[in-house]
Amino acid sequence: MISLSPIPCPVKIVLVEPEIPPNVGAISRICACIGSPLVLCGPLTFDENHPKRRRAGLDYWDKVEKEYYPDFEAFFAQHTGTCWFLSTKVGRSLYEARFRPGDALVFGSESRGLPPDLLARHQDTALRIPMIADIRSLNVANAAAIAAYEAVRQVYGLG
Repeated sequence: MISLSPIPCPVKIVLVEPEIPPNVGAISRICACIGSPLVLCGPLTFDENHPKRRRAGLDYWDKVEKEYYPDFEAFFAQHTGTCWFLSTKVGRSLYEARFRPGDALVFGSESRGLPPDLLARHQDTALRIPMIADIRSLNVANAAAIAAYEAVRQVYGLG
């Protein structure tokens, strides 16, 4: 069994206008497991104490450092690491990226994804998780887990 020794901010997981409480709860569990802050940008369309968020996050919510920003641009203006934008609408594979401590993995809302203009401005750091053609997308919590653990693998020098 491999245990991770905590390092300051291996990566940040950023959710832009998340809509589904259980996804936020599940992603908070991922953050707790890898020692990453959870960044929430834009208005939340649900109360953080929503029963489905609590159920998915179990008792991990209080173990996660949370950062709140009115919108993604407010976060981006102060972030010093690389922001990696995950989307099904770009061609570069997640596995081509080279992650460093303090980088941010940015995910869009469940119904809209990341705005096209944001992806256009950041083409060099826009990534896609490889999947079979004609499949629309992964659940955002699953995508966050895949991307976060690839980043952690690189940051910790595992495998």
